[in-house]
Amino acid sequence: MLKKINRITKTKEIDGVFKNGRSSFDNILGVKILPAESKISRFVVVVSTKVSKKATLRNKIKRRLQEIIRLNLPKLKSSFDFFILALPASKDSGYHELEKSLLSHFKRSGVL
Repeated sequence: MLKKINRITKTKEIDGVFKNGRSSFDNILGVKILPAESKISRFVVVVSTKVSKKATLRNKIKRRLQEIIRLNLPKLKSSFDFFILALPASKDSGYHELEKSLLSHFKRSGVL
């Protein structure tokens, strides 16, 4: 699990990243990135019921994505807010596919 300082919790901040962030999408994930004023990068991971009606599966995807972020956090440039959206194809993806997709988004955006 991500540390509290690395999570975006306020709805207003989440909406700001969603509306104003640069987008990057593939068939598994969508990522929106917004430069932040703070020196720490923060993340929000969203897995909607469009992905799966089962909460256990949605939570599994969310835990996997948060673990990928936690392990790669030291490599990322700081001062960014990230909105990570799991798309329906993510329910059939394994850990390594999710990792490959997320890291490719980070590289395309220039934060890794």
